[in-house]
Amino acid sequence: MTPRDEVDLIVNAWHRVRPDLDLGPLEIMSRLTRINRRLDLARRAAFARHDLETWEFDVLAALRRAGRPYALSPGALADQTLVTSGTMTNRIERLVSRGLVTRIPDPADRRGAVVTATQQGLDQVDAALTDLIEVERELLTVLDADQRDTVAAALRVLLKSLK
Repeated sequence: MTPRDEVDLIVNAWHRVRPDLDLGPLEIMSRLTRINRRLDLARRAAFARHDLETWEFDVLAALRRAGRPYALSPGALADQTLVTSGTMTNRIERLVSRGLVTRIPDPADRRGAVVTATQQGLDQVDAALTDLIEVERELLTVLDADQRDTVAAALRVLLKSLK
């Protein structure tokens, strides 16, 4: 028998008071919400060990994934981190003040800018990523390889449908 969790208790309570509803979506979405909360705390802790906030990691990670010279436009960074251009402008300024990125006029388009990770930014994001992977690997140890593949495939389908 599958072990009961807090979502089972919630769904059962709802079923008692609203037996007319199909509560199937809660079985998945409530678990995803609770997993996300716990994962967010674990990620924040991993990033904090490397003196980074989650948003700082996101921006630096986008630059790192871009490859040499680890540079992107503010617009590309906003797109990759799912924030508005105004939010990204503020984030870039904060990262510049910490010495984690530089911002210079785009030589190909004087109206634009190029944001580049500094060596300090690259070092911090690399260390934080290594830590994050270990934290997430530990969280997933309760699943065997086939279960991890099944979950990843199902979540891929769900994510693609939400775009």
